[in-house]
Amino acid sequence: MHLTLESSTTLHTGITIPLLGLGVFKASDGAETEDAVRDALAAGYRHVDTAMIYGNEASVGAALRASALPREAVFVTTKLWNTDQGYERAMRACDKSLEALGLDQLDLYLIHWPVEGSRQETWRAMEALLAAGKTRAIGVSNYMQQHLEELESYASVLPTVNQIELSPYNYLFRKPTVDWCASRNIVVEAYSPLTKGMKLREKRLLEIAAEYGKSTAQILIRWGLQMGFVVLPKSTTPERIAENADVYGFELSDADMARLEKLNENLVTGWDPTDAP
Repeated sequence: MHLTLESSTTLHTGITIPLLGLGVFKASDGAETEDAVRDALAAGYRHVDTAMIYGNEASVGAALRASALPREAVFVTTKLWNTDQGYERAMRACDKSLEALGLDQLDLYLIHWPVEGSRQETWRAMEALLAAGKTRAIGVSNYMQQHLEELESYASVLPTVNQIELSPYNYLFRKPTVDWCASRNIVVEAYSPLTKGMKLREKRLLEIAAEYGKSTAQILIRWGLQMGFVVLPKSTTPERIAENADVYGFELSDADMARLEKLNENLVTGWDPTDAP
């Protein structure tokens, strides 16, 4: 399976989404984010993933406008923060994100976290935003199987995407949620695919990377692509942004995919929603 940089998958609503995206979590507003998005677009990325809570939506928008690319060439995702959940707040928050980004329409709008007590009303707002054309697709982030099953009980439109932390170091831990999404044709996006750097010098991963003449980051990204995930590596370093995109000229063998799966240690680098009510 050899992919090209333009490779995408199709959401269950028929919209295509690029398989590789630039994450801008913790990239500061201003030049750092603008430069990272500019460098990513120059390297061939056509997907940028931000969020209101990141505080850099305006910088993402500025970088998009500064590029020579037409709006429809770049897939833009942002997310609804916890304090904006609930119907009316969510409707207002989407408009604020659109204004910050300088866009008339999002490609994908996600609920950032499964906040207890407001999930049904928040999803009702997401469906209304979709119907109003404020976004081309809606989805969720950090939803585990129990949250998805609850959502399915009241949703008129199922999420197109569930964005969760995924790497070989936690895949088996997340597999029930991944499998549930697959059964509903919900695309899984992998954030923190590089383990926030925690495992990039791990001995077994280094051994696999050496066999392919690739960096450990490239191995982790390639693993996610071959698993069928949308992969969202974050970097603000031009060289690493370009390196992270150079993952289409090789293929991990079945044996090495199995070796990577054995790296599982239920690693979670941030807050873990697994047992969240």
